[in-house]
Amino acid sequence: MFKRLATAAVTAVLIAGLGACSNGDDVRDVGSNHSAGVGQDSGNAAGERRPDTAAASVFGLRDEIRHRAALTTRAKRPHMTKKCTTATRRVKHTTSTGSGAKRRTRTWYSTEHSKSCKQIRSGTETYTRVVRREQWCVSLDDVSGDKNKDDVWYQVSRTTYDAAIGTDEHARMDFTPKDTGC
Repeated sequence: MFKRLATAAVTAVLIAGLGACSNGDDVRDVGSNHSAGVGQDSGNAAGERRPDTAAASVFGLRDEIRHRAALTTRAKRPHMTKKCTTATRRVKHTTSTGSGAKRRTRTWYSTEHSKSCKQIRSGTETYTRVVRREQWCVSLDDVSGDKNKDDVWYQVSRTTYDAAIGTDEHARMDFTPKDTGC
């Protein structure tokens, strides 16, 4: 009984502590003068850089949009194949019964089979190498309210790009970019 009570108390303290330490990323300030966020994804695909701070969200007037298709080329690499070898081994087994002068030992043999595999190079193969990943970009004017900061390109997620297509030019946009430049 005491063990359950102690476990419940420790759990309650942990939950309270973790709740106090959270920075509230999932809550948006309703009284903010910023427009509603578009495409502020929390996921991060491999090879994509994300700004580190929560203040990395940018806003401004939508200028241009650009889709850059993935750039690929044909390349060669070593072709690896699996080569396996089998082996057998004779194993001796013994069992004993009785004790003293009446002790009897029985011996028999069995064969163990084993297989060992390794990758070996066997010529070359042609594959499609990705030189540049697919990119979706949005250009903003008046970035963060600065009238002198125009034509700044940001790489964005596909959902942010699709939302930008649906807005008029010079409409206010607020999003978290994956990277700068395009």
